[in-house]
Amino acid sequence: MSQVPTAWQTVGPFFSIGLSPMSRAELVPHAAAGKSVTVGGRVLDGDGHPVPDAVLEIWHADGSGEYDSRDEPSVKAPCGIPPGFGRIATNDEGEFRFSTKKPGAVREKDGAVQAPHVVVLVVMRGLLRHLVTRIYFSGESTNVADPVLNLVPAERRQTLLAVPASDAEDDFSWDIRLQGDRETVFFET
Repeated sequence: MSQVPTAWQTVGPFFSIGLSPMSRAELVPHAAAGKSVTVGGRVLDGDGHPVPDAVLEIWHADGSGEYDSRDEPSVKAPCGIPPGFGRIATNDEGEFRFSTKKPGAVREKDGAVQAPHVVVLVVMRGLLRHLVTRIYFSGESTNVADPVLNLVPAERRQTLLAVPASDAEDDFSWDIRLQGDRETVFFET
């Protein structure tokens, strides 16, 4: 028996058994009501290098601001996975891309309104705990009063804003920067 210890892993190995239906780049079927949007970007480390083995878990409300519309026949998801949820892995260049229906504003029980947003959980090598952040859409009038976005210092809010990637109004760009001057804002859970 060897006296050399095996490599220690902070996460993994990753097993895809039972996870395949959750790994999908289309989070809500095209047949569902609402405006289709595509969000693409990259996960970058502190030196600006791409992270090729990150996994993003995406979760968002439907176009009405509700989190559970599984009863609506046009938005049935595979294996009982609710619409608006999915996992996306980055490629060798750290890139990710997903399409979905743009979420609606979420009304809290106290009457406060959260601007349309997507919750993103990041898992990757070297992380002992997942990271949680949000994607907001630039140009949304409700961004100004969003209670969560307003917790973020004004000079850092742009790290949470997806911006138009082209002239098409349904194509957005948003990068996750893990460290550095333009580090994405991450929330404690």
